[in-house]
Amino acid sequence: MADVLKFWLGFSRVPGIGPVRLRGLLDHFGGDIQAAWQVSAATLRALGFDQRTMETFLALRDRLDLDAELKRAAALGVQVLTWDSPDYPALLKAIPNPPPVLYVRGGLLPQDAWTLGVVGTRQASVYGREVTRSLVQGLAASGVTVASGLAYGIDTWAHRAALDAGGRTVAVLGSGVDIIYPFANRSLAEEIIRSGALVSEYPLGTKPEARNFPPRNQRSEHGGYGSRGIGA
Repeated sequence: MADVLKFWLGFSRVPGIGPVRLRGLLDHFGGDIQAAWQVSAATLRALGFDQRTMETFLALRDRLDLDAELKRAAALGVQVLTWDSPDYPALLKAIPNPPPVLYVRGGLLPQDAWTLGVVGTRQASVYGREVTRSLVQGLAASGVTVASGLAYGIDTWAHRAALDAGGRTVAVLGSGVDIIYPFANRSLAEEIIRSGALVSEYPLGTKPEARNFPPRNQRSEHGGYGSRGIGA
């Protein structure tokens, strides 16, 4: 399994090969991820890959140490889930073009299928914070897992309220799960790891760049990690 997993890790590091292109490669090779990773330039051209994506992929393939990538994840206690993993969240897999790879610190449990996304402004009012706390504590006490984005404001209050109620919470990140952003929430992140999970579709070491957050928000707010979300 580990020998196969490393090829998924490799593809997660290749810009320009997202869910659609990877699905096309896998379909061509009958689902064989290793064969897809070892694809020839001629086959890439035949499948419609543009020159820039081809060159980027082939250069990275020659440079990446996939065994080292696998060891790095293991050393950090990171679980790697793929489309082929039985623990890959079912509702996330059901959305259009789900991320091929998820990096998880902590653990996702079957009960997390009952997940509600709670998102809101970073500049939260006193009223907004109190409504969030009241609402989330009730949900968490009822066994609902609360997902949010670990950002300042409502996200932070949502995670904290779930933890204070003894419930589970999942933080969906726009960075690698080893890069906590904002840094001030690192202690909160450690608590979440013990009572839920940090989850990201981005490889280890990925910095919190602005372009990463719209896909993250779409996954967490619209059913990717459980039920549809609410805003505060």
